[in-house]
Amino acid sequence: MTIFKGRETSKVKAPKKTVKLDKALRPAKAPAQTSASKAQDAKLQKMAKDHLWMHFTRQSVMEKSGVPIITKGEGHHIFDSTGKKYIDGLSGLFVVNAGHGRKRLAEAAAKQAEELAFFPLWSYAHPAAIELADTLADYAPGDLNRVFFTTGGGEAVETAWKLAKQYWKLQGQPMKTKVISRAIAYHGTPQGALAITGLPGMKQMFEPLVPGGFRVPNTNFYRAEYHQDDLEAFGQWAANRIEEMIVFEGPETVAAVFLEPVQNSGGAFPPPPGYFKRVREICDQYDVLLVSDETICAFGRIGNMFAATTYGYQPDMITCAKAMTSGYSPIGACIVSEKIYEPFKKGTTYFPHGYTFGGHPVSAAVGLENLKIYEEEGLNENVRKNSPLFRAELEKLLDLPIVGDVRGDGYFFAIELVKDKVTKDTFNDDEAERMLRGFLSKALYDAGLYCRADDRGDPVIQLAPPLTIGPKEFAEMREILEGVLKQAWKIL
Repeated sequence: MTIFKGRETSKVKAPKKTVKLDKALRPAKAPAQTSASKAQDAKLQKMAKDHLWMHFTRQSVMEKSGVPIITKGEGHHIFDSTGKKYIDGLSGLFVVNAGHGRKRLAEAAAKQAEELAFFPLWSYAHPAAIELADTLADYAPGDLNRVFFTTGGGEAVETAWKLAKQYWKLQGQPMKTKVISRAIAYHGTPQGALAITGLPGMKQMFEPLVPGGFRVPNTNFYRAEYHQDDLEAFGQWAANRIEEMIVFEGPETVAAVFLEPVQNSGGAFPPPPGYFKRVREICDQYDVLLVSDETICAFGRIGNMFAATTYGYQPDMITCAKAMTSGYSPIGACIVSEKIYEPFKKGTTYFPHGYTFGGHPVSAAVGLENLKIYEEEGLNENVRKNSPLFRAELEKLLDLPIVGDVRGDGYFFAIELVKDKVTKDTFNDDEAERMLRGFLSKALYDAGLYCRADDRGDPVIQLAPPLTIGPKEFAEMREILEGVLKQAWKIL
């Protein structure tokens, strides 16, 4: 089934040809560099080549041609080591929601570091973590009142699975250990979280993984094979595949379902109307926990502090990270319902799990200040107000022959690229390699837009800019995308 499709991207072929950008798309010249800045840039490039191992990156590219070095951020722009300016169309990595260069957040970090730079949450506490936990509990829906801090999203997912296993053991149901997630979904790189991740190519090198992860179809309506003309019916079909998997594996063995509100990998799949309502019904029927993985979607990306609020469903746990501090300091959290917390309130029962830097004082202080900015500047309201305008601007790209679909929600959209709009025919591995890595990624960056060209699934361009932007910036991004995509079509 196409809906289960996960593209294997390990084959690498050089581009067959290069195409010069139209004059209007050629990047503006960077400010003239002094001899000293050129020397510093060369020094950094050499040190990077000699010693830096980047994440999810082909090191061969750096070995051959160096690496873009980002030295400064300001609002929704970033600057490289040559002084050239770019639109940050991905908020770093779905992270810098309040924008770059917030002196106020830097000052909050410095003030906390002076007062208490570090102390663990292992049998002790500190004010910043206590206050941030209180704030998050206020924002979280329903009775999600207990906050377990981590340093990132993958750790939060790992925490949620371990907690689910222990919870069911404490309930006298030790067989409930399995988890269900969706095809092509990404939930992190720790061994447990990786078992929940639905990307085969990302897991093969690290097998055997933690056993117990099972996959169901995602909500990619553009590629649906069932109910192609009825979004709500398709959503019910997709949700019912979760029930089917629970029944097949045995409800007495399934601990939890892990779902992103809007699935990132594959290209911003939003939930169809009624999807999460049906999932909640299924989880209640079979006594399975529902985990809302909001590592990307929390803190305004979809227009509320938590996307579960946007879509009106009640999870048993929320995992979150990234934009809690807008990236000014690393932190993550697993927010838990009173039901799950109940067994840990009494006696000698405890959760034998933790991280040295979980709930770090500096990160917690920055998180508190960051969320104050959200309230004072109405960032969530800005997303809710402007999201339809963002979508409308991007949907102008549907006039291009290479653009098959524009989808997403809030300030989180994807543009799916196709060879044929009528048949929805996608690109083979070699074509995707040549187009995405051989042309699009560099061409968009050279044209002044940092975003993501991805083929974990079918080829897409993803956009998730800071929450501070508006119609002017939407138009700027669309103009760059339009020009570069026209060039990409010429290549094909």
